[in-house]
Amino acid sequence: MEQRPAVVLLSGGLDSATAAAIARAEGFELFALTIDYGQRHRFELEAARRVARAMEVRRHVVLSVDLAQFGGSALTDAIDVPKDRDESQMNAAIPVTYVPARNTVLLSLALALAETVGAADLFLGVNAVDYSGYPDCRPEYLRAFSEMANLATKAGVEGTLRFQIHAPLIDWTKAQIIRRGEKLGVDYGLTHSCYDPDSNGRACGHCDACLLRRKGFAEAGLEDPIEYTC
Repeated sequence: MEQRPAVVLLSGGLDSATAAAIARAEGFELFALTIDYGQRHRFELEAARRVARAMEVRRHVVLSVDLAQFGGSALTDAIDVPKDRDESQMNAAIPVTYVPARNTVLLSLALALAETVGAADLFLGVNAVDYSGYPDCRPEYLRAFSEMANLATKAGVEGTLRFQIHAPLIDWTKAQIIRRGEKLGVDYGLTHSCYDPDSNGRACGHCDACLLRRKGFAEAGLEDPIEYTC
């Protein structure tokens, strides 16, 4: 049976790797899109390339869109990354690691690729943990984007494609995500999650992303295969 194409946003993190593995398990042929949006470190781009090779994607596009020109985020600007926060602090307000309109930019580019390759399905790895802090990870945002996608494209207007945004991890904890990925054979040693790695790419172990990742592996009863500075 011929595989249907799908576009997956591949950041290099464990969530997007798991979402890609789910799409593959559901029988889709993967077209991966990674955005170099001007993030301060490059290690997640290298991780995305590793994951794409491991997933044997049909095509992997790495596209540069320099959001660092705007700044306004600890991921793109000279702003300190928060460290050693508990979950109540993480959830108290939209974090400084939020990149203004990032998911809207990324999904728009994924939509352009999807229309070009004839893919009605777009996958991304947003989940319930991120939902509490990032406005562009909410289910209502994804529903609104899906509606926009079908109003704003030639394929949507002509009815040749009905675009659907898939966020299979949206209601899952990190532990649930990791367990599912482990069953699907995801090599989490290829992934990168840290917001503030050292010069060798080792995870800091103290930023929100590291703390949530470590907690997820602990609750899943599995060992995190990446290297931390401490």
